[in-house]
Amino acid sequence: MKISAFEKKLGHAFRDPSLLERALTHSSFAYEAPERSPGDNEVLEFLGDSVLGLVVADFVCEAYPGRPEGELSKLKAAVASTIGLADLALKVKLDKLVRLGKGEEKSGGRKKKTILAGGFEAVMGAVYLDAGYEAARRVLRPHLEAAFMKLKNSQVVVNNYKSALQEHFQKREAPPPCYRILDSAGPDHRKEFKVEVTHEGRVLARASGPSKKAAEQNAAQKALKKILGRKIRSLSQDMFFLKTK
Repeated sequence: MKISAFEKKLGHAFRDPSLLERALTHSSFAYEAPERSPGDNEVLEFLGDSVLGLVVADFVCEAYPGRPEGELSKLKAAVASTIGLADLALKVKLDKLVRLGKGEEKSGGRKKKTILAGGFEAVMGAVYLDAGYEAARRVLRPHLEAAFMKLKNSQVVVNNYKSALQEHFQKREAPPPCYRILDSAGPDHRKEFKVEVTHEGRVLARASGPSKKAAEQNAAQKALKKILGRKIRSLSQDMFFLKTK
């Protein structure tokens, strides 16, 4: 993929191409090939995390006035979580251009959500340094509008699946659900975990995922869908919304 095609998908043409080059350079590449690297993207990732957080917080406050702080935090987390940012990275094809060391490449680094999320944050840091906050806002705004389009003008409850399942039982003054790993298989870079969620000895659901955390979220999602039925609507891989009106 050409840089120009990536910039078009991103919605920003860099005045200083070296910023984008650095944003796309993972630490594994910088370590293995320092002579071909402008340095890794970790400082840009640190900056981009704050830039992105401000843009998303500004958007949800504007889009959902009057919502309590706790709900705004959950709305923000739907996009700004590792899973949400990795999804944005894939939409702009960042996985095609990120520069990885040979070891990271072989271990499936282009599919790792932490690398994709960190790369997207680094790119947002680079956009901010290249053209300022408004440029970063312009890049993110279409993605945010698309992500939250389903929620427009709706009274909803937003949560992640695992927290919501626990809250479901707390409201009934019942013990919390328990999660247990049933199996894990595959090489270290492509492991698959199978998890079971139970409540007071009763199996609610079983699910798999590329990490223990992801498998638990998937199991909680299955359990909640059994409990709440069609009322539950997916917002991201680990977040959902529930219409109250």
